[in-house]
Amino acid sequence: MGTNGAARELQEWMEKLKKSKTNEADLSRDEDLSIAIMNLISLEEHFYFTAMKTGNGSYLELLDEVRKKRIQFLKKIVRDPKGEEWCISKHLLAASMRLFEVGTKELSVKGKDAAMPFFQSGFDLWSMFFCINLGMIEAKDMNQEALQKEHTRTGKLSEMMKNIINCCKEW
Repeated sequence: MGTNGAARELQEWMEKLKKSKTNEADLSRDEDLSIAIMNLISLEEHFYFTAMKTGNGSYLELLDEVRKKRIQFLKKIVRDPKGEEWCISKHLLAASMRLFEVGTKELSVKGKDAAMPFFQSGFDLWSMFFCINLGMIEAKDMNQEALQKEHTRTGKLSEMMKNIINCCKEW
C-alpha cells in the first residue's frame, strides 16, 4: 500500500474512532488503566507461581483478590465483548506486558538492537488491544492468515495508536 493508501486508511480509522464509544480524554485514562491491568495480570501469575512453589495456599487467596480487581478494571475498557474478545483482550495485554519485560531484560544485557523486536511486538499487541476495544477493527480480522497477507498491519495499528493516544494529556 502506497503512502496515499496508508494515509487514507489512517483517516478511515480516525473516523471510526470519532464514532466509537470513547473520546480522547478517555483514551488517556484507558492507556494508564491498560498498564495497571497488565500489572494485575502479572500479579495473578506471581501469586499462582508463589503458591505452587511454596505450597502456601494463602497466595491463592491473594490471587483471587487481585483477579477480582483485574476483572473490575478490564470491564472499564472491554465494555461489550463479542465472541471471545474478553479473553483476547486479556491475553493481548498479558503478552504485551511479558514482551515489554523481555525487551527490558534484553536492553540491559544485550542492548537496544536485541531489545527492539520485543518492544515493537509488545507495542503492536497493545495497539491491537485498543483497536479491538475501540471498535476500530474486529477481532476476527486479526487472524494469522490476514496478518501474513498484510505483514505491516500491526505496524499500521501501532502508528495509528501513536497518533491518537496521548498519556500526557490531562485535560
